[in-house]
Amino acid sequence: MSVRRKLFWAMASVIIAMSLIFVLITQFVVRASLDYMGLTDRHAEIGELSALFTEYYENNGGSWHNVERIRLDKAVFSAHRNASVMLLSPEWDQLYAAGDAVHEMIFRLGIRSAVESKGETVAYLYYYDEEVANVAKMRVGISSSVTFLLFASAIVIVIASLAVAFWLSKRLTAPLASLLPAIDRLGQGNLGIQVPVSAKDEYGKVAESFNAMSYQLERAEEVRRNLVADVAHELRTPLTILRGHLDLIQHSGRAVDPEQLLPLQDELIRLTRLVDDLHLLSLAEARRLPFERKDTDVKKLLERVNDRIAVDTDRKEITVTMHCATDRTTVVIDPNRMTQVFLNLLVNAVRHTPAGGAIAIRLEEETASGKERDFLRISISDTGDGIDPEHLPYIFDRFYRTNEARTRNNGGMGLGLAIAKELVLAHQGMIEATSEPGRGSTFIVKLPF
Repeated sequence: MSVRRKLFWAMASVIIAMSLIFVLITQFVVRASLDYMGLTDRHAEIGELSALFTEYYENNGGSWHNVERIRLDKAVFSAHRNASVMLLSPEWDQLYAAGDAVHEMIFRLGIRSAVESKGETVAYLYYYDEEVANVAKMRVGISSSVTFLLFASAIVIVIASLAVAFWLSKRLTAPLASLLPAIDRLGQGNLGIQVPVSAKDEYGKVAESFNAMSYQLERAEEVRRNLVADVAHELRTPLTILRGHLDLIQHSGRAVDPEQLLPLQDELIRLTRLVDDLHLLSLAEARRLPFERKDTDVKKLLERVNDRIAVDTDRKEITVTMHCATDRTTVVIDPNRMTQVFLNLLVNAVRHTPAGGAIAIRLEEETASGKERDFLRISISDTGDGIDPEHLPYIFDRFYRTNEARTRNNGGMGLGLAIAKELVLAHQGMIEATSEPGRGSTFIVKLPF
């Protein structure tokens, strides 16, 4: 059964049950009130007549024989207009009747009272007059009218409520109905499909989550395809060079000079580095990379990394400055892994900073609202060409290059930033980048204390 039907029948059951309970309770209250009103009208007269008939029954040896000889006090009949009395046995046989009213009217509209002797009902007394008849008629009329109105109202309310319940169930499940075809298409491989977000409630959040999931699946599939193509591309070039050199050496038919092996060694080194980086990245993404965490002064670590790139910065006459705005520079990290991160960021900064430019390193403490720990914020800024906005969201992807025309020799393989991101995430940190084309880029690493 669909959710729409379940919701509709649940609301319909509640509506019908509440209507029936309302009808029954109202009927009970109205009938009790009417019965009370009818029974208290002639209490004195009925009590006097019951006592008279009871006395006759007991004096007559427990028999109603010749009861018709009883002559009632005329005051009973003169006090009320058209008063009449009728006595019936427990088997509903007529024992006695007095007055001018039709017996059927006395039976239907009169007030009934049990005549008891020694705790046993020996007859039923019916008292009737015009006022009692009018009250009885009014009681029956009110009861019938109330019953009719109650059931008519209940039917109208139930029909209207069911219509509203059907409309509500259809409206509430409409977002799910529009989401199901999209889920089926996603299951069939149509990645990236989006559904309209028509509300800001839970259904809207489900639609937004579905759209985000669909986009991520499409992006993951695109990354997977690109990874295969990029790995094949990166391997093809050194393998082609190696094969060309080996073919040339083989066809020359003479001894190989040592200098002829140097290009082969360079390509083998490049292949080895590519395989090592891919292996490192896969371990980091799988959270299987071993770490040796310990208290590390990040400021001193950056100074050592800066010393390693001093040759390149001196050659390009790049000024490197470091400013520390906090005394808390010690965090628990793996110094070797984070050295790889900062070295990659600084090498990239040097590579993209023109001669005579500047690189600024800044350390400061950042208080994260709603977090249990504060962060040490390390920013590395350069005065290079910057990164175009369309490239900025993808610079941490594997094999992504902002300039496709860049050669392999001066542009790297596009794995450095991806590895840096995974290493920072493994330390429960964050890494991000900002850039202004023509004014430089800033890479920010946040490490928790």
